[in-house]
Amino acid sequence: ELAGMDYFCDQVQQKDVGRRMQVGQELLGYLSDPSRSRDVEQDQQRLDKVIDELVGWVNSSNFKVALLGLDVLGAFVDRLSGRFKSYIGTVLLPLIDRMGDAKDQVREQAQNLILKLMDKAAPPMYIWERLAVGFKHKNYRSREGVCLCLIATLNIYGAQPLILSKLVPHLCTAFGDSNSQVRDAAILAIVEVYRHVGEKVRLDLTKRGIPPGR
Repeated sequence: ELAGMDYFCDQVQQKDVGRRMQVGQELLGYLSDPSRSRDVEQDQQRLDKVIDELVGWVNSSNFKVALLGLDVLGAFVDRLSGRFKSYIGTVLLPLIDRMGDAKDQVREQAQNLILKLMDKAAPPMYIWERLAVGFKHKNYRSREGVCLCLIATLNIYGAQPLILSKLVPHLCTAFGDSNSQVRDAAILAIVEVYRHVGEKVRLDLTKRGIPPGR
């Protein structure tokens, strides 16, 4: 009897790292085979429970567990597409936290999952309206990560799907950040915005009292 959602709902609650690594791989295999995973959405409460537990994995202090949690959530996004939208509120804050991780790999994977959400689960601006809180995150790497994520979003989607007037003020605030990496990332992001929309940005910055020299 191949494992189904009941089995996974039980197993994702394991705290043992070795067991989590094993279950995560099994879950990836299960999700990648639609004929095996017909029962993914049969029971909404069960699915909610699995996603909640996986968010716990993403928050894990063990980076291998965190990476596997990000992988498995990515597989759920692939499998559920737009139906994953209801979980965006649950997964986004942990992803902002992980964009501040000490390990490059974890930061990168967190950003990739955010971009995948824009691609598969909800429009870019829907995600950005919830992601903008990251500009004020207590961890400077997370603040930097949000700026870099905006650059990646513009590279992929251009300015069309975004309401940049809602995001530029956050970048202006970040110009004065106490951390130089955040300031640099904010400037790179504004350059990217400028590349897409041109002079309008310069006028906007002048209105916000950013000195012409800057």
